Amino acid sequence: MLQPSENQSSGQRSQFYSNPNTYGTTNTVSSPMEQATIGRSLVIKGEVSGAESLFIDGRIEGTISVSDHRVTIGRNGVVNANISAKEVVIMGKVHGNIQCTDRVDIRSEGSLTGDVITQRVSVEDGAVLKGSVEVRVSEKNQKKPAEVKAETPKVEAPKTMAAAAGN
Repeated sequence: MLQPSENQSSGQRSQFYSNPNTYGTTNTVSSPMEQATIGRSLVIKGEVSGAESLFIDGRIEGTISVSDHRVTIGRNGVVNANISAKEVVIMGKVHGNIQCTDRVDIRSEGSLTGDVITQRVSVEDGAVLKGSVEVRVSEKNQKKPAEVKAETPKVEAPKTMAAAAGN
């Protein structure tokens, strides 16, 4: 427990003083990451889409689309849906195809039955993965055909004929 500093007894409060009887949220210096949560008792059937990260500890059937954010399936989460996201972290059960622009991470207690298209994939010991995995090169690392042609070394004509002519 924090004790009030000397300047608090004179009427000034320190910004670090905490009242142990207050149960409110604490303010942080940086803004917290926005994340929607689907609780353990919730069941959603249909399309889920949004512009923030999503934590699923309940059940979803349908499609999930949060293109620029992370989808995390918690230990109690059961998802029967195709998922489109930047990142997917699986600690529960997923049955459906996943398309990610960054990575798929299947933790040791997670299971995935479905096809995966992503740039990076991580499967921990004990995790279950049943389906195909396609790892694609990121768009920023992929070279355009004109760039590839420009970098191709020019092949010189064989010098054996020139050497023979000099004899």
